[in-house]
Amino acid sequence: MKTLKFIVITAFTVLLGITSYAQTHDHSKMAVTKTDTIKVSGNCGMCKTRIEKAAKIEGVSKAEWNDETKMLTLVYDPAKVKTDDVLKKIAEVGHDTEKFKAEQKVYDKLPGCCQYR
Repeated sequence: MKTLKFIVITAFTVLLGITSYAQTHDHSKMAVTKTDTIKVSGNCGMCKTRIEKAAKIEGVSKAEWNDETKMLTLVYDPAKVKTDDVLKKIAEVGHDTEKFKAEQKVYDKLPGCCQYR
């Protein structure tokens, strides 16, 4: 009987502790992410590497470019980064986006297989 009483009291204490933590934990500091799909010009695996590397700035948790659809899936924290900031970085390495066009001199330096214009 004492063992059963001990188990019930222990279980109650654990559940009470979990419930208290859930109510006092500040959920507002948890990162909220947003996912966007953006058209980015490119052709090949080297383009994919370059585009994804340029997109991975602070606040971006995932950047994945599909060379068949030419679409970049971007998962980011809108409190830390704006999509325009990411798109500008991609244009700076030679790839046109929906909003920003790469400078011609940067584009001209891309390998031949990466030139899409």
